Amino acid sequence: MTTFQRARSEEQREVRRQAILDTTAAMLDEMSVSAVSLNELSRRVGLAKSNVLRYFESREAILLELLDRAWKQWNAELPEQLDAALDAAAPVTGRGEQFAATLTRTLADRRILCDLLSAQAGVLEHNVSPEVAARYKRAALGNVTALAALARTHLPEVGEYAELLAGQMIMAAGAVWTHARPSAAMLAAYEDDPSLATHRMDFAPALQENLTTLIAGALTRARP
Repeated sequence: MTTFQRARSEEQREVRRQAILDTTAAMLDEMSVSAVSLNELSRRVGLAKSNVLRYFESREAILLELLDRAWKQWNAELPEQLDAALDAAAPVTGRGEQFAATLTRTLADRRILCDLLSAQAGVLEHNVSPEVAARYKRAALGNVTALAALARTHLPEVGEYAELLAGQMIMAAGAVWTHARPSAAMLAAYEDDPSLATHRMDFAPALQENLTTLIAGALTRARP
């Protein structure tokens, strides 16, 4: 735990701000989004809870910023991954499957990003001011636009549906992540009655199937 003196300059305030973000990110390596608390964050970062709230208006505001950071990191690494995985000479159905497989594989390696995406609309966009909500939404739209640009590059056949496709793929990732992590009570129910687990999801295959289906639908709609 680091103990900070009072921040007196903009540079010192930025150091505190980054310490809060980095400490929260470290907590997310150990626990789920729902388990992150301001009390524990304050203890770990060495600031009073009231001081943490001087830099971020709420727990959710911190997590939204970390979501944007993790999302941008993923977007930045995707072009190289897609270039390596996709066969530009393959028919569009094959490229669509390769695109879906690459997104799935890279997301499966990013637990924190998936956890934050799954909490985005239901948790993280609550308990924030309109200003924070708007700032985050602009960032999210920019991240969707970046993914749409990659879809246009590798799947130009989707045409004007690239932006819609990108947004739906992100929503699918968050939804599948949630359903692939059943509660302790549901796991116990599955153990007692295996027939209940018929539709239990395994994240990677379920997401890949969802993304492949979304891409196929976008291609169908884009055909003249």
